[in-house]
Amino acid sequence: MKQGAAFGALSPAVVSRETEDRLERFLDLLLRWNARINLVSGKDTGALRERHVADSLQLLPLLPEGDGALVDLGSGGGFPGLVLAAAVSRPVHLVEADRRKAAFLQAAAAELGLSHVVVHPVRIEALHLPPVGVVTARALAPLTVLLPWAAELLAPEGVAIFPKGRSAEEELDEAMAVGWTMTVERFKSSTDPNATLFRMSGIRRAGA
Repeated sequence: MKQGAAFGALSPAVVSRETEDRLERFLDLLLRWNARINLVSGKDTGALRERHVADSLQLLPLLPEGDGALVDLGSGGGFPGLVLAAAVSRPVHLVEADRRKAAFLQAAAAELGLSHVVVHPVRIEALHLPPVGVVTARALAPLTVLLPWAAELLAPEGVAIFPKGRSAEEELDEAMAVGWTMTVERFKSSTDPNATLFRMSGIRRAGA
């Protein structure tokens, strides 16, 4: 595995007024739907902007340049995929097998006018897309599970961006132990002192 600096500098995410307005409308919609289906836990609704929106926007400066499509795995209530889609024009694919959550994502994308968003109400294993530029996933699965999906979906120059908690390095060690190699960049989270954002490229498994 190739590694960059211990921790890279993460530029603050700066969004337009239009994006801010979209995100406010998104939060209103999220809270309305959350009364009917469990999109975020009840204790989090008072801190949505910091706990979920700001946490998702941290990924924005880590996106590679260009218009390569982004795939967000296990999008749930829209974090980080729909939040990022509110701020970018590149194609965004949201993958969510839970039909109720997928219905919310479709309704939110339509209400916010995000015509570049496609919602896939399927299991990740059943997803079929041309190679993409970015894969993201937040609070979904350990790296040993995420890396095979990312390797399958990414174009050769693509990157995977995975926010991870206090077990980040342990997950990375476990992935390396079963033969995964990649170039890894680390960025400190600005919303959780115990979290790390991994940006990974050149993902492959030994012998593949």
